[in-house]
Amino acid sequence: MDQEIGSIPHDRLVRHLPFRQQIVNWKSDYKRLLLLAYQSFGVVYGDLSTSPIYVYASCFAGRLNNYRDEQTVFGVFSLIFWTFTLIPLLKYVMIVLGADDNGEGGTFALYSLLCRHAKLSLLPNQQAADEELSTYYRAGYIPQIAIYSPLKRFLEKHKRLRTCLLLIVLFGACMVIGDGVLTPAISVLSSISGLQVRAKKLVDGEVVIISCVVLVGLFALQHKGTQRVAFMFAPVVIIWLLFIAAIGLYNTIYWNPRIIHALSPHYIVKFFEHTGKDGWISLGGILLSVTGTEAMFADLGHFNETSIRIAFVGLIYPCLVLQYMGQAAFLSKNIHDVSSSFFESIPQSVFWPVFVISSLAAIVASQSVISATFSIVKQCHSLGCFPRVKIVHTSRWIHGRIYIPEINWILMVLCLSVTLGFRDTTIIGNAYGIASMTVMFITTWLMALVIIFVWQNSVIFALLFLIFFGSIEGAYLSSSLIKFTQGGWVPFVLSFIFMVIMYVWHYGTHEKYLFNLQNKVSMKWILTLGPSLGIVRVPGMGFIYTELATGVPSIFSHFVTNLPAFHQVLVFVCMKSVPVPYIPPDEQYLIGRIGPRTYRMYRCIIRYGYKDVQKVEDNFENQLILSIAKFIQMEGEGSSTGSYDSSPEGRMVVIRTTDTSGTRLVTRDADESECNSTPIRSSKSVTLQSLQSLYEEESPHVSHRHRVQIELSETEDINCEVKEELMALLEAKQAGVAYIMGHSYVKARKTSSFMKKIAIDVAYSFLRKNCRGPAVALNIPHISLIEVGMIYHV
Repeated sequence: MDQEIGSIPHDRLVRHLPFRQQIVNWKSDYKRLLLLAYQSFGVVYGDLSTSPIYVYASCFAGRLNNYRDEQTVFGVFSLIFWTFTLIPLLKYVMIVLGADDNGEGGTFALYSLLCRHAKLSLLPNQQAADEELSTYYRAGYIPQIAIYSPLKRFLEKHKRLRTCLLLIVLFGACMVIGDGVLTPAISVLSSISGLQVRAKKLVDGEVVIISCVVLVGLFALQHKGTQRVAFMFAPVVIIWLLFIAAIGLYNTIYWNPRIIHALSPHYIVKFFEHTGKDGWISLGGILLSVTGTEAMFADLGHFNETSIRIAFVGLIYPCLVLQYMGQAAFLSKNIHDVSSSFFESIPQSVFWPVFVISSLAAIVASQSVISATFSIVKQCHSLGCFPRVKIVHTSRWIHGRIYIPEINWILMVLCLSVTLGFRDTTIIGNAYGIASMTVMFITTWLMALVIIFVWQNSVIFALLFLIFFGSIEGAYLSSSLIKFTQGGWVPFVLSFIFMVIMYVWHYGTHEKYLFNLQNKVSMKWILTLGPSLGIVRVPGMGFIYTELATGVPSIFSHFVTNLPAFHQVLVFVCMKSVPVPYIPPDEQYLIGRIGPRTYRMYRCIIRYGYKDVQKVEDNFENQLILSIAKFIQMEGEGSSTGSYDSSPEGRMVVIRTTDTSGTRLVTRDADESECNSTPIRSSKSVTLQSLQSLYEEESPHVSHRHRVQIELSETEDINCEVKEELMALLEAKQAGVAYIMGHSYVKARKTSSFMKKIAIDVAYSFLRKNCRGPAVALNIPHISLIEVGMIYHV
């Protein structure tokens, strides 16, 4: 384990504990693992466990329907068994789960790992302190000696290859979003179609209508917290697995016990000799048996690799193998019932309980994939690859539980369109199989790079991994692409639409950042203005939001040349994404100074991981001011503690926000401090102050910000200059805080190409106008917001 108590690693500490205490710790860890494994059934395995409902029907839906004999059924089961063994068990459980990014999984986690071990990232605002954070983020991580790699140097040298890598990762993310459309459609429609086995008069149109009603209810309940519902439904998935395992064992014994011989790969060879090209085409249906496998890796952050492995090996793998075996035994004697083989193979005495549980399991599988889609969209947004959307946190205690209304309703419309448009699980299965296998194929390629750059194994081992699993997945993917016209085009169309949105947003954001970087205000110009900056410095504090991690943005010069006054204390705030999942609070704030001490200008870089929440919280102002105060004290005392980042303007200091020792500023309740406080000048008029009071009364979440007041503790052992600067900081805070942001209009230059004008003037402008504004996304109070209009010619 990576936990530490003080400076002693947990595993070393355990050795010196009494024997009885070691037993207690072992039992607590054991119970925790079992609890996580239990919870994973409702989140991770809902999709994988419902695959037996439609796998055999999809396999025999095409040309393989002409080979209705026992030998073919045995060959199909042998293919399912070995596919299920090699990809989920060997590739993911044994290998891929070990490539986590500080406990997080998925394609973005692999990309994050690669960006930290090789210079592959396209984020232009990284600093030396970020590299240190990224390298030593994992507790107990021991950096290895960098090994020279021609492949690494080749990728770092060519920007186009790095762009291609980002596009591949985004394409994989778009395919996951496609899963969020296709999984609810095929799961619910397949489950509801079981009614036709007992209700013979029920026509296909009525089944589709019932499925659509269930889907609308499913998406309507997402705002309640879908993953919290999945935890509650973990018993449903477990009961479902035990039911289908028992039914599979019963069918194996009752119909054809000889099906156990099909576990031999020899039957795969006989299958292809018997079916030829038609057998290869049927692989598109067989791959549906492993759809949902990627969820084991994508949802790794909610659990851990050990719990997921325990759940898969202990229950998922044996139960699904028994079910596929029993269903194959039933089909070998009832080949004409292949279109609804799962429900036909259920004994009549338990049909309705199994049908009800299958419907609930399908709902769990659907909403789990929808939750994963929300997480993918948030990760893309954090890395600057998706427009700003509303993110609602559905859990007060668990960080990753989110809901995105815009994405939810878009998924619902697309899912209903697929269900009403195709009305056939076979056609939807063709699209679903392509989406799932494409994500697995991309994961295989990224894993090959991880083996070389991160694990620092030989290129030969990476090639063996790539060739072995890549050839298997390539065969399945090529078989699925044959059915491109039979529904296989759906995930490509969906991915193309989302890829265009992501790439245009990333391209426009990147060009806008480069414009800011090239047109930033020089320090020489600021120094010539003097401490007053050539304008009137009024009481108060101004938070100027910028995307630049270094330098002063052009918005500042645009503001001071049009208005004759600015606040006495200026803080340039940069919300910055770093390619790690989460940033510890003690490493989040990076504080520095702009210009001499008398200028009262500071820079604050607030770093977030791609799974952190970027917003102005209730205590944001106080936290930021306390961090600046601590920086002032550290600078005045000449302290060398903390991490520094060298820059042309001075050094940036990583402020530990949880360590309040030695801090001269203290926080007190506003009601207690009002009695002893002296009146402070305010830059706001009496009318504006009365309007602000009225606004705070009508908005409780805003007035909550001002319940805590910061005061300077009475100490004599403090430098006069430091005390004066702390007093100026405190007076500015009490006089009022204003948030200053740029309201930008991005235009392509007249000399730009036609494609760039379309991308910037049409697509990017449309996305900016229709997405959430930065002030709303950051939860900045409107009463304190100042927006400055700027036109960017990129």
